[in-house]
Amino acid sequence: MGSSRGKQRQQKIPKGNYLQEEAVNTQGTGGGPSLSPARTKETTREESCNNLMERVVARDNMLYALYRVEANKGAAGIDGMTIESLRPFLKDQWPVIREQLLKGTYQPKPVRRVEIPKPDGGTRLLGIPTVIDRLIQQALLQKMNDIFEPTFVPFSFGFRPHKRAHSAVELAREYIKEGYRWVVDMDLEKFFDKVNHDILMSKVARRIQDKRVLLLIRRYLQAGVMVNGCCIATGEGTPQGGPLSPLLANIMLNELDLELCRRGHRFVRYADDCNIYVKSRRAGERVMASVKKFVEERLKLKVNMQKSAVDRPWKRKFLGFSFTWDKEPKIRIAPKTKKRFMDKIRELTNRSKSQSMNKRIKAINTYIVGWIGYYRLADTRSVFQSLDEWLRRRLRMCYLKQWKKPKTKRKKLVALGIPPEWAMLISGSRKGYWRLSNTPQVNKALGLAFWQEQGLKSLVERYNELRSTT
Repeated sequence: MGSSRGKQRQQKIPKGNYLQEEAVNTQGTGGGPSLSPARTKETTREESCNNLMERVVARDNMLYALYRVEANKGAAGIDGMTIESLRPFLKDQWPVIREQLLKGTYQPKPVRRVEIPKPDGGTRLLGIPTVIDRLIQQALLQKMNDIFEPTFVPFSFGFRPHKRAHSAVELAREYIKEGYRWVVDMDLEKFFDKVNHDILMSKVARRIQDKRVLLLIRRYLQAGVMVNGCCIATGEGTPQGGPLSPLLANIMLNELDLELCRRGHRFVRYADDCNIYVKSRRAGERVMASVKKFVEERLKLKVNMQKSAVDRPWKRKFLGFSFTWDKEPKIRIAPKTKKRFMDKIRELTNRSKSQSMNKRIKAINTYIVGWIGYYRLADTRSVFQSLDEWLRRRLRMCYLKQWKKPKTKRKKLVALGIPPEWAMLISGSRKGYWRLSNTPQVNKALGLAFWQEQGLKSLVERYNELRSTT
């Protein structure tokens, strides 16, 4: 019995011998989370691609790239060209651009700097390439994916074909279920802004030999950023915003993935978000120290120790989710995610925006559909129920504020079927709008039937629909 258990344990541990076979399962974990690593053949220069640029600019590849860029839409770059202007421009200019790409003389334009607020404070820097550069990057991405996908491990989920964030969260739950109830939550400080170009290009060059492609990728990395009319040189980083950036990030971090597999760790990585699951705090602290050293010395990246931690998984957030501490852990919505939802609803219902209530409800519905589409993975239905109740209460408060005068409140409440004496109690009350919004009288006037009539979508109903089909 003892030796049988030992064999089972050994079979579950990733051994890190990927580098001995060529085939890799790019479809992820199949029927369920697998702890067996994918395998690739160890070599420094596989996939000799001297004619890769010809394959990049081939008609079929470019047409599909054009379709993807048009479908993704997106803002204009520094030249102001919109997606709608792309096809007419290509009719005249594509032969010239194609020739430049084949000769290795094409020069990308700088990206347009855009700052977007992060949910947890601070800003994220995006670099928006021109539409033409997005098209070329997309065409490159499609051919480079064929080359690099087989080298990636199955525990990396970010921005990869046939991989989803939900699968990453489900694999994390499997680790917790197996007893790995401590997590090394590692945050890479400003990863996309700090990637070392020489290290990245050396990794790309191991599998691509077409010097024109290598030169073009380096030119994209060093194209610079346009800020207030001035072009600022970029000596490091791979700007978020272009189609190629996520693949380059995975190429950069694949060495970390391989090292974690070699050591036999249970881990999940989604882009620069890496969680390693262990059985004790002490083991976690050892892993944190050794992996931090590897990342900083080998990859020349910095670990943000203020945001990184060794902690219980249910006290941390991973891709917007967290977990319960049960023996059979459930996926739940992280508290910060719930707070962000409420903040967004407050923003959409802010009375400083002069909008009709119908328009507000339409905007809320659009947000709810997208939000619940992602967070339907959570097993905690009660959270959606409480958010539903909070949302309706928030909207009841908005109506009370809109009615403002006591006479108007009384008139509206009576029109909604409330007895006049009840309406008098509410209209004459000195309680605040938030407290009044939860009174039996206002609840009855603006109940479920009222919101259904207004077309407001229910989080719980949408959650039930989506869960019944998955």
